Amino acid sequence: MILRPPAVADVRAAYRQCELITRKQAKNFAYGIALLPADKRRALSAVYAFARRIDDIGDGDMPAADKIAALDRARGDVSALAAGGFGQAGESSDGDLVLVALQDAGRRFPIPLGAFGELIDGCEADVRGTSYASFDELEHYCRCVAGSVGRLSLGVFGSREPGVATSLADSLGIALQLTNILRDIREDLGNGRVYLPAEDLTQFGCTLAPAGPGVGGTVDGPMDELIRFEAQRARGWYATGMRLMPLLDRRSAACTGAMAGIYRQLLEHISASPGEALRQRMSLPAREKIVIAFAALAGLGWRRTGGGPRQAAVAESGQSAAPDVRAAVAESGQSAARDVRAAVAESGQSAARDVRVAGVDGSGQSAARDVRVAATATGPAQGAGPAPGDQQ
Repeated sequence: MILRPPAVADVRAAYRQCELITRKQAKNFAYGIALLPADKRRALSAVYAFARRIDDIGDGDMPAADKIAALDRARGDVSALAAGGFGQAGESSDGDLVLVALQDAGRRFPIPLGAFGELIDGCEADVRGTSYASFDELEHYCRCVAGSVGRLSLGVFGSREPGVATSLADSLGIALQLTNILRDIREDLGNGRVYLPAEDLTQFGCTLAPAGPGVGGTVDGPMDELIRFEAQRARGWYATGMRLMPLLDRRSAACTGAMAGIYRQLLEHISASPGEALRQRMSLPAREKIVIAFAALAGLGWRRTGGGPRQAAVAESGQSAAPDVRAAVAESGQSAARDVRAAVAESGQSAARDVRVAGVDGSGQSAARDVRVAATATGPAQGAGPAPGDQQ
């Protein structure tokens, strides 16, 4: 069924709904999305909202058979959407605001909607309780659930060298997903899932054994050593993925750098305190996320280092990061401050305090409302699952 183009008012309402979902549920990604210009921010929010829907099906409370059926319906929706319409078996999906927004975003940007199919494949693997004998198998899973989102995002961003950029976006997605996995080992075990490769568990003499739904399971062996080993592996994927930054326009690079920087810093916290990561779900405080977002907007993290993930060096205190942000602003001739203002031009509300926190002082003026919103309007933490499910 081909859907008639929705009314302008419907499209606006659809994007507002997607942006609300993103602000409430994308506990980490919202900081990056907030740095995009309005058209790209709306489009990426639509991508996130549909990815979030898929992830919620996989992590929900329905019986496994019902989850598989719901994922099949989502697959049918995105296939119909890519063909120019909605629905499945002749049914109309009029009124589904997320699909309305995603359809409009697909018309405005070359988003590879077929990549949602890979995300669904990964969620189906979660539902079926798939485990991974080797890292090669885990890498394939990560490409499905997180590399796919990187490629979808790249369709919104655009790039100077699409062929190269696609591979790098995939690598960055793998890095983010590996961070998710290390953060959520205990939570996943309680959900009957073990992501760490069996070959690595054997190599380090560790045991991860689920005990049943809602039960913690068994964690045994030198897990600190294993977690640090996996963290070092993830750093290699970050190093590769961050080479994407120079291929993007400034605001898209800032968005990507903020997302990656937050996860990269989280990885460092996990590696420094693996025992704590096993006891509770670790996350960065909002202040630290804001600092990383502004550092990304100022060009720190790649522009001054030739592509290396400089955000990892952002200190745990926002104060110590301030000189670097100020230096980047001075070096770029205040262009970072202009970008901060542009990121929230629609809002007209003052957030000079948040700019000062990041060390831009008064130059940012009324320019950080969206980053502040990301710090205050996020919802409760989500399960490990695919990266968009933090998304986090």
